Amino acid sequence: MKKFWEIKSLEEMTNEEWEALCDGCGICCLHKIEDADTGRVYYTDVACQLLDIDQCQCLDYNNRSKIVSDCLQLIPKAVRENNWLPKSCAYRRLAEGCGLAWWHPLVYGNSTKVKKICSGHFGKIIPEKSIYPAQIEDRIVDWFEDD
Repeated sequence: MKKFWEIKSLEEMTNEEWEALCDGCGICCLHKIEDADTGRVYYTDVACQLLDIDQCQCLDYNNRSKIVSDCLQLIPKAVRENNWLPKSCAYRRLAEGCGLAWWHPLVYGNSTKVKKICSGHFGKIIPEKSIYPAQIEDRIVDWFEDD
């Protein structure tokens, strides 16, 4: 029997299905810098003020856009039009016609693989309150280049 992500487009998914696609990696909650000339997106090791680094979860998911003015709510249009999601992201993978990664909780059956994969990076992540905004450009990392 086919799963919902195999038969529905992103636009056809219910809110519950949409939320289930998130693997909980937290990479989208890291500050990114886009080169205005090339459009290339660079990841940093600086987490959004609402990201609980230990749990890889937003501390106030329902109110995040009110608290963090530049928090972009993921909707199908945003997923298709922005290139800042990592290549491993389920939303991006489905938008690009790929299936879910083998380690995705919906495929693997639980989130232990995601947590194991992410924990290698998240031991290196710093909260944004620990640096000055001007320092973000000095925090570019290449950990997610091949994700």
